[in-house]
Amino acid sequence: MKKVILSAMAVFALSFANAQEEESFGFSEGGFFVEGNIGFGSTNEKNSETKTSSFNFNPKVGYFISEDLAVGLDLGFGSNKAEVAGTDVSKNSVVGFGGFARYYFLDLGKRFKTYGEFGVGYATSNDKMAEVKTNTLGVGAGLGINYFVTENLAINFGLADILSYSSSKTDIDGDEGSNEFSFGLGEFNNFFGTTAQFGLTYKF
Repeated sequence: MKKVILSAMAVFALSFANAQEEESFGFSEGGFFVEGNIGFGSTNEKNSETKTSSFNFNPKVGYFISEDLAVGLDLGFGSNKAEVAGTDVSKNSVVGFGGFARYYFLDLGKRFKTYGEFGVGYATSNDKMAEVKTNTLGVGAGLGINYFVTENLAINFGLADILSYSSSKTDIDGDEGSNEFSFGLGEFNNFFGTTAQFGLTYKF
């Protein structure tokens, strides 16, 4: 009986070890993922008595047309606020939507997967203090990284935009709009603020 129990334990241990070795961290063709990212930030300039704060939430859904390439849709909701000497000078809320293509190009070990992402989006911001609405159409290319906690669940970090272009126009009479082009690592890849985005990615 003792030998039977020991044999069963050995088989169980071997099976568990094999299962651990066969764990697959990453994505596959025909798979889906859902993702929810949150970004927030604040500044406090004592010399000018200026405080700013921002928050954004960016859910996404993607489909892998190949093992490394996914396409999908995303939504965005955000807000930002500025005050000077304790008095509010700006309050904005933002709602947007867009599409993206994401390409995974580098594995840093089994669990770290880095990607480049190109996105197109449209957003509407509402300045409640000035009673002005601004519509923005933009494109951008950024970087990101996933760290797989389990086979299906990963932590996501959205890195800075490398390249972006946006065109904005307010609802003020006579406004001809404005265009902005940027290159570098100063802006983050969302329309809802300049803070990094952290979130969770779940694959199916």
